[in-house]
Amino acid sequence: MRSDSGVTPAVNSGGGPEPGRSRRFAAGTSGVRGLLVTLLGGYVRSAGQATPTSAFVDALGRFGVKEDACRQALARATADGWLRPSREGRYTWWRLSPAFEQFLRLGAERILRFTATQPDWDGRWLVVLARAAETNRPGRHLLRTRLRWAGFGNPAPGTWVNTHTDRAGEAGLVLDEAGVRGQAQIFVTEHLSGGEASALVRQAWDFDEVEREYEAFLAAFARPPFSDPLVRLTRLVHDWRRLALVDPELPAELLPAQWRGARAARLFREQHAKWAPAALREWERISSRTR
Repeated sequence: MRSDSGVTPAVNSGGGPEPGRSRRFAAGTSGVRGLLVTLLGGYVRSAGQATPTSAFVDALGRFGVKEDACRQALARATADGWLRPSREGRYTWWRLSPAFEQFLRLGAERILRFTATQPDWDGRWLVVLARAAETNRPGRHLLRTRLRWAGFGNPAPGTWVNTHTDRAGEAGLVLDEAGVRGQAQIFVTEHLSGGEASALVRQAWDFDEVEREYEAFLAAFARPPFSDPLVRLTRLVHDWRRLALVDPELPAELLPAQWRGARAARLFREQHAKWAPAALREWERISSRTR
């Protein structure tokens, strides 16, 4: 058994900076960091107990991630307030910080209930008028990425639209973090006249790209793509999480004919129900040992 004493957490065991104040708190889906979020949300949060470094090294290694990169990702996650490390003998164990556990819980609920079609739309739009100065590059990036993750489309510079009017609070948090709240406007409106709403949708979102993503998802997961149960479920959830970030989940009347998203949502739910038990057992197995 190999000692884990080489891990040096990036901050003290108090957990680092307050997660809600970190612009890196909500990670995307790319790279090692994105895979780590999927593991934390899909297994660590569900298990509700401390996880040894060896479990992360094992799981990420199945995706070709080297041990050093895994340890760096854990250290960075600690610095961002996601994880709280503790030492037990020669080994380091990791727990979710309370704030990040709540973040993952909300994210998991959103992903699992995501259906690619918004039910019961009342015809109203949530509109955000916001721009960040050219010199505020972090703010510009934050607006572009986080508002899109929240389902907003961008039909014109500085204009963001969403059919989910209950996300005004989420939009406000993004504006605060981008430093543009004082110059922005948020309101709810109805489309009364002018061009067709479908034209606005085509301006605001690239549905050709989203359709291609759904086609790829359907092709990849119609049958089990991997024999390893942990890899199989992790890849399913990881790819679905990515789709939930790029698809605004519009109402049926605004979607293209024969929308593939609904088929993909059914497939995700079916395969998740089939594959989750074996994957959770495998995670429990690798989490119960250290090396």
